[in-house]
Amino acid sequence: MAVIHRTALAPTKLELLTSWLPSRPWYRGGAGEPELARSGGFRLDDPRGEVGIEFLVVTDTCGPHPTAYLVPLAYRGAPLDGAEHALVGTMEHGVLGRRWAYDGCHDPVLVAQFVALVEGRVQAQDQNTSHTPDRDVTCSFTGEGPASTDFTATTATDDREGTALVGRPGAAIRLHRLLRPAEDGSPSLPREAAGHVSGSWNTVDGTRARGLFAVLHADDWARRDARRGRAS
Repeated sequence: MAVIHRTALAPTKLELLTSWLPSRPWYRGGAGEPELARSGGFRLDDPRGEVGIEFLVVTDTCGPHPTAYLVPLAYRGAPLDGAEHALVGTMEHGVLGRRWAYDGCHDPVLVAQFVALVEGRVQAQDQNTSHTPDRDVTCSFTGEGPASTDFTATTATDDREGTALVGRPGAAIRLHRLLRPAEDGSPSLPREAAGHVSGSWNTVDGTRARGLFAVLHADDWARRDARRGRAS
């Protein structure tokens, strides 16, 4: 289980993201630099204990409307080969020393554990407390067979709305970078969804919002489900 160290970071995570977020196509901030606050998130464990995995929710108030973003980060003790384009920045950790922080959508360890979360094989962990599950994070999986086999080789592509993690043809996880609260607190899923992850975050007015973090799309699973429905 991941251990949360109470120590200083230089620069801080928010300072790294202040420089990095405006470079993303899904960033919707104003003319000035981001004005960020931590709003929530969760962690996942690396089975080998080598990579720190955090899904950070930050709210930016520099634009006309506060906007919450989901930012998966992978923390490593050495550079990740071939991932220079995904480097958010480096920071000095008071206990672990220098850490390389990557956009987690390009880190194979984070992607593998996130797919395991969707499948229900691992439990989301509290962002700030060691050895504590985060039961506010909920998941579903209705596909046949392990989704992990579809994401052994993954490409991550950003667009205006978020990030697509594409595995084999017909299988993709859509990561919602811009978080939108569900109107009734219960996120609705598209028909072709074979799984999802949802969670909550703090809003600027002090309330809690809940919405989709990610949706697993698997076209062939949807077609099999449709065939079973017609056969019955």
